[in-house]
Amino acid sequence: MTATTTTSAPASAQQGGVAHRLAEVLHPFLRGELPVRLRCWDGSEFVPASDPSAPVVALRSPDAVRRLLWHPGELGAAQAYVTGELDVLPIDGWDLDAALTHAFAVAAERGLSGVRPTPGAVVEAVRAALDLGALGRRPANPDSQAKVRGRLHSKLRDRSAISFHYDLSNEFYALILEPQMAYSCGYHSDPDQPLEEAQRAKLDLVCTKLGLEPGMRMLDIGCGWGSLSLHAAEHFGAQVTGVTIAAEQKKFIDARIAERGLGDRVEIRLQDYRDAVPARGQEYDAVGSLEMGEHVGQKNYPTYAQVLHDSVRPGGRVLIQQMSRTGKWPGGGPFIENFIAPDMYMRPVGDTVSLLEKGGLEVRDVHALREHYVLTVAGWLQRFNLNRERLVDLMGEEVVRVWELYLVGGSMAFRDGRMGVDQILMVRPGAPHTLPAVR
Repeated sequence: MTATTTTSAPASAQQGGVAHRLAEVLHPFLRGELPVRLRCWDGSEFVPASDPSAPVVALRSPDAVRRLLWHPGELGAAQAYVTGELDVLPIDGWDLDAALTHAFAVAAERGLSGVRPTPGAVVEAVRAALDLGALGRRPANPDSQAKVRGRLHSKLRDRSAISFHYDLSNEFYALILEPQMAYSCGYHSDPDQPLEEAQRAKLDLVCTKLGLEPGMRMLDIGCGWGSLSLHAAEHFGAQVTGVTIAAEQKKFIDARIAERGLGDRVEIRLQDYRDAVPARGQEYDAVGSLEMGEHVGQKNYPTYAQVLHDSVRPGGRVLIQQMSRTGKWPGGGPFIENFIAPDMYMRPVGDTVSLLEKGGLEVRDVHALREHYVLTVAGWLQRFNLNRERLVDLMGEEVVRVWELYLVGGSMAFRDGRMGVDQILMVRPGAPHTLPAVR
């Protein structure tokens, strides 16, 4: 249900300057006073009378307002943030996480998703934008915004979308991830556990659930920088084939294979998952796929489930680790879809289980790890902040701001339950399996 609001602007908004003018015209849209301190490019500042210690948002250019006019909501705000036209200032203990949490809380308290301003409020907002020089041609998209073309989830487009994110720079990722380069949720025994230990525990957990033993053949679908492939070979004696469509990842793993003398146990292929199914009779003993299923899309997920089924021998085990999401943005929202992972698709975990079962697999365990991801992202953020100057040198300030928003927003989504992540363990029917009855 929508609501029409006709509330009047507070007296403090009449004091002059860009900040106060914006606070005045936004009042009907926000069902009340602007919930942040606002500093604008003309030097003016608005301080909400109801909360003078609120977080400080700086608008450094009329382009910030122009972006929000062309893309109201998350996308426009994200574009302005990554370009530096909008910023959250680290004042009075506020940081990006705390400021966004505050904004979400105010929006929920006021029920802003149902606000429908009056025509007069809209006219006044347009008039203010004109007076402030914020009307005009749509600003160019930031350089860091994705540009992928082609038929959705065609092999060519998937390769482009994956390359956009994962071929960014191996050194860039090495400065954020821990030494194993595990770019997925860890398994934390306590909040103070070092990230490297939590990732090693996750890899041990996956290999143990798969029942890996020396000489067993394993397929790693979407192998990333090889953390699972290398761990399974080095610590469990498996013969591993990993597949990725990110060329930079393959170069990285091949170098590590050579460094560790694992050339006789690990082979990495630059290959689409749809082309990874072995010939009949050559199926693998086990199949793992960590946080790759999110990238195959809704339409292609039955194909992905079939690949998992057809790649493992009857009686063999399959484990996927995959993020879940409810609500109207299965791709993660406008920011994620435009700046991080184009074409990603997530769904409630129950829907994923249903698709896997329809693909012929028997689901044995679903292990929820949502809280663990909050701790994993905290570890990435710690390394990100420690290495920020080097990250800027490598990729520029805009890309670093994209990743700051990505990591902080992702942590909040898992913390607040808007997203989850689960390990789903399955077996292929058709022969006895060795999964213990008590686990």
